[in-house]
Parts: sequence; structure tokens; C-alpha cells
Amino acid sequence: MKKTLLALTLTAALSAPAFAAIDNYTIDPQHTFPSFELSHLGFSTQRGRFDHTAGKIALDAANKSGSISVIIDAASIDTGLPDLEKHLRSDDFFDVEKYPTITFVSNKLRFSDGKLVGADGEFTLHGITRPVNLKLDHFACGPHPMTKKMRCGANATTTIKRSEFGIAKYVPLVGDEVKIAIQVEAEKD
Repeated sequence: MKKTLLALTLTAALSAPAFAAIDNYTIDPQHTFPSFELSHLGFSTQRGRFDHTAGKIALDAANKSGSISVIIDAASIDTGLPDLEKHLRSDDFFDVEKYPTITFVSNKLRFSDGKLVGADGEFTLHGITRPVNLKLDHFACGPHPMTKKMRCGANATTTIKRSEFGIAKYVPLVGDEVKIAIQVEAEKD
């Protein structure tokens, strides 16, 4: 009887799926700056960034799954030009009084050879939500050299058409196609 019970216990233990822990991270607002660039009248590339970002990342690398939630304060737009920033905050563009945040939410992470390479999710801008695929051209995790806490960092990119989000002022003079880059660092909870 003891041998049968032991055999059943070992069989159950060996055949049970391995449950990997999900690692939860909080986005570091001091090292996370979503940025954008678009054509300015066909003469140059206008660039800017957002200075206030928050969010959470859950990563289960063993099961190649997880989630991402990024919240950007639209009023924190920074172009280095105060008059332009004021105009971009107005109802001609971001309308930050009505739409104070820009968000990206994903429950579908993409992996290749065990490495995180992308995230498919929903991007909400100017009150309109559309599917967006982020491509990660850099992803790394490890202990922070000073704090010794586990940290992950990535560079995510995508391209959207701002007119699809209800921001069409001056199209086509000012580019419709907007390249977005999100440099992000997050610390393990």
C-alpha cells in the first residue's frame, strides 16, 4: 500500500504542469519617456516626448505570457517649445482637458527564441481606441547595479496615423504618420 501511494504521489508530482511565477513590475517614471516624430511641412522632422508616464508590467517568461499597461499624461507633452506645447494641448490636437491620458494595454506578448520581441494591444488616444502592435528592438532584465533590485528595460516602437485617432489638424502639411518610441524601465515589485 505504501509503495502504491508513493508511486501515485511521484507520478502526480512529475506529471503536474510547472507553475512559473509571474513577475510584476512597476514602470519607473524617471526612466520612461514615450516620444514621437512626424513630418513638419515636409521640411523637417518634429519630435517630442511625454514627461509623465505610469504603468504596470506582468511577465511570465517561462510560459511566454504577460500583460502591459502604460498610462501617459497627455498634458506632459514636451517639445522644447512652450507655445507649440500649448497648441498641442488644445482641442486642435490632444485636447488634454477632455482626454487627459493616452494608454496602451496588452495581454498578448510576443516571444521569439525565448526573448520578448513585441506586444499586441489597444492604444487609446483622443478618446479613440485602436489595435496597435509594438515591436521591441531591445529587451533586457537583470539586477540594477546600484539598487540591486530586479529591473527590465525595453525600447518599443510603432507607427500610427493620427487622423485615425481624430487628430487631423493640418494633415497633410503636418504629417499624418507618427512614429512612436517608448523607452521604458520597470522595477520588480
